[in-house]
Amino acid sequence: MSISRRNFLYKSTAGAVAAVSISSIVSACVSEPKQGKASIFAKGNTVLFQGDSITDAGRDKQNETPNRAWSFGNGYALLAASHLLNVLPEHELTIYNRGISGNKVFQLADRWDKDCLDLNPQVLSILIGVNDYWHKRNGNYDGTVEIYENDYRALLKRTQEALPGVKLVLCEPFYVLETSAVDETWIEPMQEYQAAAKRISDDFETIWVPFQQVFDEAVKHAPGTYWTPDGVHPSMAGAQLMAEAWLKAVGE
Repeated sequence: MSISRRNFLYKSTAGAVAAVSISSIVSACVSEPKQGKASIFAKGNTVLFQGDSITDAGRDKQNETPNRAWSFGNGYALLAASHLLNVLPEHELTIYNRGISGNKVFQLADRWDKDCLDLNPQVLSILIGVNDYWHKRNGNYDGTVEIYENDYRALLKRTQEALPGVKLVLCEPFYVLETSAVDETWIEPMQEYQAAAKRISDDFETIWVPFQQVFDEAVKHAPGTYWTPDGVHPSMAGAQLMAEAWLKAVGE
């Protein structure tokens, strides 16, 4: 066998293992959706991704056209939205990304009319919480987990009152150890924020995306820095992992 062919087969095999690994990680961590095989998406639905820099992912905020790559950045929201548009063309979905880097819950609330309610989404996905802790940790914010939970609940109540019937997808804020910005001192305080987010999800009966569990499983297969160099912002592999977890949680 030639060296070039052997290298090709090796690379192909390695790629297959990686693909199976990501799929198995997601399968081990994300439950089947409550609605079973019924899609949460209907024809003509508007879908909105909201959150902080993880959702923002460098999107073009001067051109926020739905269903366009430049308005989605280079993160999980782009990958998940692309998948939906690919597999559900007959649904004619309108998909937006309105994540903004650095946001905490109260900053979502400040812009909620323009960046959520006015868009009238039928499906709303939110990933928020890491900055509510991280900015407190570095001294740039004096919030608490109680403020986070109360503000988050108020935001969802406001949303449901304005948009009856909206389907909510709440994503777990996460961290990954042994990376450039995250160490063991993150564990206990972040777990409090995660527990608050899960309580909110349960009380509002939302779809839940267990990102912490997904990344905890992922680091058994590759180092934390492979999935997220700083422990918060995902790499390309981490973004794909998140997108697949999100899609499984919503049943797609």
